Amino acid sequence: MRELACGSFARAAGGTIVTAAWSLEEAERYLLGLELFGMRFGLDRMRRLMTALDRPEQRFDTIHVVGTNGKSSTVRMTAAILQRHGLRAGAYLSPHLVSFTERIRVDDADADPREFARAVQRAAHAAALVDRTQRDDDRVTQFEALTAAAFSELAAREVDVAVIEAGLGGRWDATNVLPSSVQVLTNVGLEHTRWLGPTVRDIAREKLAVVRDGATLVIGGDLHPDARDEAELTAERHGAKLVVAPAEPGVEVAAPGGFQRRNFALARAAATAYLERRGDVALDLAAVRAAAGAVAVPGRMQVAGHEPLTVFDGAHNPAGIAAVAESLPQLTAGRRLVAVVSVLDDKDAAAMLRDLLGHCDAVVFTRNHSPRALPPATLASLAEQLDGPPSELQSDPRRALARARELAGAGGVVLATGSIYLIADLLRPAGQRTASIL
Repeated sequence: MRELACGSFARAAGGTIVTAAWSLEEAERYLLGLELFGMRFGLDRMRRLMTALDRPEQRFDTIHVVGTNGKSSTVRMTAAILQRHGLRAGAYLSPHLVSFTERIRVDDADADPREFARAVQRAAHAAALVDRTQRDDDRVTQFEALTAAAFSELAAREVDVAVIEAGLGGRWDATNVLPSSVQVLTNVGLEHTRWLGPTVRDIAREKLAVVRDGATLVIGGDLHPDARDEAELTAERHGAKLVVAPAEPGVEVAAPGGFQRRNFALARAAATAYLERRGDVALDLAAVRAAAGAVAVPGRMQVAGHEPLTVFDGAHNPAGIAAVAESLPQLTAGRRLVAVVSVLDDKDAAAMLRDLLGHCDAVVFTRNHSPRALPPATLASLAEQLDGPPSELQSDPRRALARARELAGAGGVVLATGSIYLIADLLRPAGQRTASIL
């Protein structure tokens, strides 16, 4: 069986082979090995995994979050609100920054490494059973194994409700085996058009395929008109209640950035919808305030240093960069801003730079660890065509950050952005091996 190839094992009395408990390193080695099988859409493998694991996804309530940007923030915020209403709240997020354990959270804490490893080991055993019945070119993928491990662990931790972030799209995403009662659409932009379709309406339709009959669909108030229209049609088709979140959250939000206020407003609406479906009392404003003041989102306007103020944000597409750019005047307050930028080759780098460069006094272009990262020279050429500020090239992300801090000076501001892979490179402890963040 495949799981024995990755973990240690021993012989019990009578000669039976018993798999020993995996370490976090063994669990991560197994997951990284699954990258060789690539990414494949479809729900058949995932349904088989759930059957092999005794249907863990049916042992807790779920809120399913889809969208182009803001999913992770909305998931964290919704779970935080529900936890402060006395519920045992879990969350499943993607991607991670430093460790796979960041993807599974219960009561506002990342999974314990040993518990995470056990969950992956359970998923690996189930995957081996599923793979026996599949073609060699149709094996369980990394994201499916991770998702199965997450659902298994959330069930084992006996959460009341889990807020689940979709990976890519919705219709054929591994998370779409959930019997969710509340679905959340954050926003829709032109991304992953190769898989999801060429227009906003096409992409919205794929994401909204997670909506269940008789459910509650919560949407952001600033949706693209085509996505809003598709949401209304989907809600009507499924007999679902449609809730449009307000633009403002109604409380002070500690997470910096105007976009986080919108995300919290959406999370508050999602939590309200879920509590109403439970028949619980109305939302407790004190609990909402407590969540808004405490929730933190790693890698989103994350303060990573001072003198100069150094901020990391994993915005990785034009809409994400536009949201960051909206918050920059408040962040810089007239101070010198130097950006550290890396972008993947499947992103609209020109559109991203167009929104960002006008706020910058200088830029250091670098390259993250992904093989899909654009060369720094390519980014510099685009910036020159856009009449951007002076720029430098530094292939190593840490050296690029150090150089940006020099250029900004103690009184300036440094912003690292353009790719979640870049943020992972900068947050990872020096010397730690690179882990996938798919």
